[in-house]
Amino acid sequence: MTEIGLNIFDWLIIGVYFTFIVGIGFYLKKFTKNEEDFFLAGRRNSSWVAGIAFLSANLGALELLGMTGNTFKYGMFVAHFYWIGAIPAMLFLGVYMMPFYYSSRIKSVPGYLKLRFDEKTRVLNGIAFGIMTLLVSGINLYAMALVLHTFLGWDWNVSMWMSAVTVALYVTASGLLSAIFTEIIQFFLIWFGLFLVTILGIIEIGGISEVMNRVDQLYQEISYTTLWSSSGNPGANGMGITWAGIALGLGFVLSFGYWTTDFLVVQRAFSAKDLRSARMTPILASFFKMAVPFIVIFAGLIAIILANDPQSGFKLLEDSGQVNYDSALPLLVARYFPAGLVGLGITALLAGFMAGQAGNISAFNTVWTYDIYKSVINKKASDSHLLWMGRAATIAGIIISVGTAYWAKGFPSIMDYMQAIFSWVNAPLFATMILGMFVWWITPAGAFWGLISGMLSSFILFLGVKYEWLDPVWITLSPDSTTDMAVNFWRAFWAWVICFGVTILISLSTKRKPLDELKGLVIGLSGESETEKIAFYKKPEFVAILSCIVLIILNLLFW
Repeated sequence: MTEIGLNIFDWLIIGVYFTFIVGIGFYLKKFTKNEEDFFLAGRRNSSWVAGIAFLSANLGALELLGMTGNTFKYGMFVAHFYWIGAIPAMLFLGVYMMPFYYSSRIKSVPGYLKLRFDEKTRVLNGIAFGIMTLLVSGINLYAMALVLHTFLGWDWNVSMWMSAVTVALYVTASGLLSAIFTEIIQFFLIWFGLFLVTILGIIEIGGISEVMNRVDQLYQEISYTTLWSSSGNPGANGMGITWAGIALGLGFVLSFGYWTTDFLVVQRAFSAKDLRSARMTPILASFFKMAVPFIVIFAGLIAIILANDPQSGFKLLEDSGQVNYDSALPLLVARYFPAGLVGLGITALLAGFMAGQAGNISAFNTVWTYDIYKSVINKKASDSHLLWMGRAATIAGIIISVGTAYWAKGFPSIMDYMQAIFSWVNAPLFATMILGMFVWWITPAGAFWGLISGMLSSFILFLGVKYEWLDPVWITLSPDSTTDMAVNFWRAFWAWVICFGVTILISLSTKRKPLDELKGLVIGLSGESETEKIAFYKKPEFVAILSCIVLIILNLLFW
C-alpha cells in the first residue's frame, strides 16, 4: 500500500471541504419547498450556472481516474472521448433536441418517452436508466474509496461508507439544488487542484514537445500521440481501432446516446430559467469539455513516461498481479504536490467523484419517483409524498451503489466498464429518441419493441465476448481490431442499428399516434419557441458554430 504523508494543513483542507459541502446541503434545504425545487432546482438557473453543473456532473471518476488511466493504456486516442465523442452531441442537444425536452415541461427524459410514445416505453427506459445509473454511481464510490483507502491508508469499508454517507447527507437535504451548487464548487476545485499536476509534469519532462517525443520513443510500432493519422490501420494505434469505429461507435452512437438522452446531464439543462438558457447550457459546457484533456490526457502521457523510466520511482499499483490503470492520477498527485498542498489535490479528486456521485443519485431519485413509482406504484401520490419519496430514493440509491462499487472494483479499467454499460442502455435509446423526434409516424409499439431489441442484443453480445461464446471479430469486422474498447464501440453501433431497424419495421404495421398529440414533440409540429429578440452573437446557433471551429482546430493540431 502506498500512503501519502499528510500534515495538519492537508487534513484541514479535506475536513473543511467535507464540512462545507454537507453544510451547504442543509442550508439549501430551506429553499427546497416543493417537489419541483427538489427535482429541478426550481427552474431558475442561468445558462452559465446550468452549463457548469452540466459538465461538472460528468466530471466524476470516469473523467478523472478513468480517462487518465485509459490514456496510459491506449494513448492519446482517448482524447476522442472529449472531442469527437462529446462536442458534436452536446451541440446537437442544445440546437435541436432541447426545445423538445424543455418546452414539454417534462421532469425527466423517460417523461418525454411517455408523451411521445406511451407509458410502457417510459417505464422500460426508467428501469433501464435506474439500473445503469446505480452501476455508474458505484464507480464514483469506488473511486472515492480508492483514494481514501489506498493513499491515506484508511480501511476500505470505512472509506466506502464515509463517501456514501457524505453524498447522501447533502443530496437528501435539498436534491438537485444542492447537487448543482456543490457541482459548481467542485468544478473550480478540480481545475485549481489538478491542472497544476499536469503543469508540473510537463515541466519535469521538459515541455509538451518533449512529452510527445518521449512517448513516441517508447512506442515506435504504434502511435500513442496522434488522433487521426494512425486511424486507418487498427494495428498502428494504441486503441486498436479504425476511424470508422471511432466515428460510428463513439462519435455517433455512444456520444449522442449519452449526451442527448442520459438524464444525469440533461437534468441540469432542465433546471434553466427559460428555453434559451436551456439550449445554451450544453453549448457553453462544450468549451469547458474541450479543455479537460489538458488535465487528464497529458497526465496520462506523463504517467507513461515516468512508469517506463526506472530512475523515476513511479509505478502503477497492482491488485493481485493486475495493473490498476486508474491509480495513475492519484500517484501523480502524490509525486508532484508537496506536503501542505497534497490535501488540495486529494480534495480536488474527491470533489470530482462527489460531483459525479451527486449527479447520478439526483438523476436516479427523479426517474425512480416520477417514471417508476408514480407511474406504476402510486399514481395518485401528492406532491409532498413525492418529495418524501425522492429523499427516500436517495438513501436507497446510495446503499445500492455501495454494492455496485464492490463490483466496479473488480475491473482493471473503469472506462472499459463504463462504455459497456452505455452500450446496453444509451446506444439503443438514442435510436428511439432520434426517430421519435424527427419521424412523426414512429409508433408506440415500434419504440417499445425496438428499444427492447437493442438493449437485449447489446447485452447478449457483451456476454458472448466476455465468456468467449463469440469471436470479437464478428462484432468489429476486423481481426486487428479486438481490444475491449474497439468491441465496446462496435457493439454500441450494432445495438443502435438493431433498435433503429426494428423500430421502423414494427412502426410500419402498427397504430400511429394522432398528430394533435405530437405537437411540440416532433420536429415540424408547433411547440414552444424563443420569442425574445437577441443579438445574433448571443444565439445558441452562433455560439455552437464557434464551438465547432475550436473543435476542428484541436483535431488538426493533434492530427
